[in-house]
Amino acid sequence: MVQNDGTKPWIWVKRSAPSREDTGAEEALEEGEDLLKEITARVEEIKNDESIPVRSSKKTGAKGKKEVREEAQAQATEKFKEIALKHEFVSGKWLSFAPPDKVDVIWSNLATSIVSGPLAATAAFGAKVATSPEEGTATQHLICIYMPDVYDKDAVTEVMKVLLRHHGMNLSGVKSNLYTALGIDSKHASGLPSTTWKTTALLPEKESKALKEAYFENLKAAAPKAATDKPAAAKPAAKAQPKKKQAEDDPAELKSKVKAPAAKGKRAKESDDEDDEEEEERPKKKKALKK
Repeated sequence: MVQNDGTKPWIWVKRSAPSREDTGAEEALEEGEDLLKEITARVEEIKNDESIPVRSSKKTGAKGKKEVREEAQAQATEKFKEIALKHEFVSGKWLSFAPPDKVDVIWSNLATSIVSGPLAATAAFGAKVATSPEEGTATQHLICIYMPDVYDKDAVTEVMKVLLRHHGMNLSGVKSNLYTALGIDSKHASGLPSTTWKTTALLPEKESKALKEAYFENLKAAAPKAATDKPAAAKPAAKAQPKKKQAEDDPAELKSKVKAPAAKGKRAKESDDEDDEEEEERPKKKKALKK
């Protein structure tokens, strides 16, 4: 993987421009920032409100802090969606992480797929991968696969199926570019979910697993075929057998063509030839063992 020298934090690939533009990004961000401040303050308020019990009570029906907080966060999440749709700032990406020892292969296959492979037939129009840090080594490389509308569930699910079936990728979820621009991540003080979609909200876990298994089964099946599809020149040519050797293998033919007195000498010569052949092969065999 390319190392970041301060100017190359990402490597990008793009097949085409997105099918729709984020026309109201500025307005969406302005409204989104206000909402984010509100929900962050509300979460802190719930935390410090002593009138809200720590745990829910079935007996009294009182809601605990966790339940009240999650309700407020769910309402805020829905409002963020409304803001994104209203201002047409709905683009986003699938998130995945690749280990350093596999990122080059994963990225190469993904980039090809975006341009002229299975992903080219989906809504995905581009992707990027994080390069290696200037110092030290990366434990994981973030990969983003971009889509024009993360709220188009069918389109997002179609991309997911291709990423699982044709790339065997480990997917973390879908994140809107609005969330990224607002700085909403898993450690944000608001406690909001950092992804617009979790994988299980789009496909049952069983189906996702089956798609990935099909991908790896195809890899296994392709491995033996690749081994047998080597060029013919790479295979050692069969050693031609002397005609007299063939005659020796066919006693009936030898008997009909060779007189009895000469047969003894002929067999002796054939035996010598056979010994010579073995001598020629021995060094090769010994050499092969040393390899």
